[in-house]
Amino acid sequence: MPDRPDLPPPGAPRPEELLVARFRPQARRLIWSALLLIVLCAAGGYGWGNLPDGFSNWMILAAGAGLVLLFVVTPWLVWRSRVYTVTTRRVIARRGLFGQSSIELSHARGYSIETRRGLWQRLWGTGTLTLSDGLEGKIVLVNVLRPRLVSEVLADQIEVNQILAHREAESQL
Repeated sequence: MPDRPDLPPPGAPRPEELLVARFRPQARRLIWSALLLIVLCAAGGYGWGNLPDGFSNWMILAAGAGLVLLFVVTPWLVWRSRVYTVTTRRVIARRGLFGQSSIELSHARGYSIETRRGLWQRLWGTGTLTLSDGLEGKIVLVNVLRPRLVSEVLADQIEVNQILAHREAESQL
């Protein structure tokens, strides 16, 4: 059947965990950082050598470096520190630069998938997926590109893993 995901034949050992997808939130918030970097470079180039008496060119470099660090590098590091991973057995959301925290949900256990798309998310082709197992496990995947596709892949992985878990339970009886 073309609509069903491929399953190993009954009695075959359960396949090892494989990477299905690894992605980050869409980087659209970095547009402002990129524009600011261009403006800072232009302002620094214009101001170099045109400062009034009492000011040195190193002051332009120091102010520019501080602003770039604060408003360009920091948002990029925050964006870079968030990673969503989908494997054949679980979903993992990791965040953090120096101290990393992660949340995992198992496909075999099952979870609900809620998709939300605001006006700006629709314009950018993104959405927010909330995965909840009904207990304490909850993962929010923010600004995911092609949220319907990701939701369908997750639903397929849940189905396959629950079928495999059911087969394992029956074989142990």
